[in-house]
Amino acid sequence: MTTDIIDRGDLAATAEPRDFIAMRHQMVVSQLRPNAVTDQRVVAAMATLPRERFLPADVRGQAYRDTSIPLGEGRHANLPMATGRLLNAADLLAGDRVLLIGAAGGYTAALLSGIVASVVAVESLPALCVLAGEALAGRSNVTLVEGPLAEGAADGQPYDVLIVDGAIAHVPDAIVHQVRPGGRVATGLSERGITRLAAGRRSAGGFGLVPFADCDCVVLPGFDRPAGFRF
Repeated sequence: MTTDIIDRGDLAATAEPRDFIAMRHQMVVSQLRPNAVTDQRVVAAMATLPRERFLPADVRGQAYRDTSIPLGEGRHANLPMATGRLLNAADLLAGDRVLLIGAAGGYTAALLSGIVASVVAVESLPALCVLAGEALAGRSNVTLVEGPLAEGAADGQPYDVLIVDGAIAHVPDAIVHQVRPGGRVATGLSERGITRLAAGRRSAGGFGLVPFADCDCVVLPGFDRPAGFRF
């Protein structure tokens, strides 16, 4: 009997559904646990939720790779480790109302739906809204909003938590003001080709973020830095 040695990338590209369970377990072991994703609710959700269901059919075999995944029209699904760390940093509570920017195919909204009270997920690309809408069907505590990412979803404010599942040049005031005073924010930041993760709170008098990890993170469109803006 001979044993073929299969490259992990080839396995991901040709995987049958039964292989996804093993790859999902490996994602948790190799990407989440060694990288400070310590909230066990987040780990449990990512260990059980089939990420492949929230991706276009032609890239589902890549679902558990530690890289971004192309979604079309220049957009990519965020890295599992980056998403996990953002959720971890948000200090989620069961009663939270969460504003999620960058719904993509709906994966992060689905993760949140089992942890918090409600999620409003904003996505700008119609094709991704269709994908997310189908994948999130039956999750009554998730509302999907199609519109510019940088505008958020003012109709549902105030939110307890803002999560941006990607890196942006800055957090617009329009979104910050949708978070209640004392509310938490977790986002990726992008500056001069470098991406990092940051977290903070909105206070009655202002808003601040503290970077906590340099990390590969997909860059979201529509967040150009205003003229004269500085970190």
